[in-house]
Amino acid sequence: MENPKALGYAQPAEWQPHRACWLAFPSHRDLWLEYLDRVQAEFVALAKAIATSEQLEILVLEETAALAKQLLGDLPARFHQIPFGDIWMRDMTPIYIKNTDGKLGALHFQWNGWGGKYILKHDDLVAAKILQTLDIPQFMFDWVLEGGAIEVDGEGTCLTTKQCLLNPNRNPHLDQEAVESGLKAALGVEKILWIEEGLLNDHTDGHIDTIARFIAPHKIMCMEPSSEDDPNYQVLKDIRSQLENMTDAKGRKIDVVRIPSPNLVLDDEGQIMPASYLNFYISNDSVIIPIYGSPNDDLAVQAIAKHFPNRKVIGLSAKHILLGGGAFHCITCHQPQ
Repeated sequence: MENPKALGYAQPAEWQPHRACWLAFPSHRDLWLEYLDRVQAEFVALAKAIATSEQLEILVLEETAALAKQLLGDLPARFHQIPFGDIWMRDMTPIYIKNTDGKLGALHFQWNGWGGKYILKHDDLVAAKILQTLDIPQFMFDWVLEGGAIEVDGEGTCLTTKQCLLNPNRNPHLDQEAVESGLKAALGVEKILWIEEGLLNDHTDGHIDTIARFIAPHKIMCMEPSSEDDPNYQVLKDIRSQLENMTDAKGRKIDVVRIPSPNLVLDDEGQIMPASYLNFYISNDSVIIPIYGSPNDDLAVQAIAKHFPNRKVIGLSAKHILLGGGAFHCITCHQPQ
């Protein structure tokens, strides 16, 4: 198994400087149906917010490239005609690492459509095609890992969930000890913190980027249900309890920060959506938070803003993107400086 850690590589924390952000322009009407135009509008608003401080690297399909350039043309964007199945770049792209000399590298894991649930043509080739545009060392792995399933603090600690990484639909041949060894070698970390499970109706089997996020070393943000009507009432209570009993790789007790949850968010057919304010993107100058038309939207944005005093904190609609199963963190992938 490849061992980037032995070569001095580690995954930086998201709040460390970015050179670029990778996205894919929403293009598939057969997936998004009548909502595609609104998904594109939410995408453009997100791209504009990121572009104030980061280069945009945007995958486009031949048939929608002209529309993407029209909608995004005045932004610092480079367009790449790389085929993709859908827009969930956090999970399909390489995972970027840096060595002790500040040199960039990339991890290339296997892809199986979130445990075989969503196998879309081209998604399994996105990482390799992106890496063809970058002249950096790359490390290949023969096991499945999605970028949204892991959170690092940049100081040796990785946070993830058992529901996803120990799910037999990902790597049935690997037990917890083998997964931990693999994560440590790939991400350059010393300690793995395990949350049990994630949100109701989450297509990803509990990706960490919807339930708990590092916002600083030994500081993790999670959501607090505002009433027992919250469909994730007990899960969110359990996540908080688990975090409060954890220490990081340096032995420091985790400082648990709570923000409101969106409570009950339904789609047009009355189905419960896996809405999360924690699926925010930390750019070089801002924190861009998905909001859903919930009464708690403003409260959550204000609560998050208190912990990012040196960044603009922006709430933008993501309810239509969420119809596909995720929000802003899921459709972005930052490339470190």
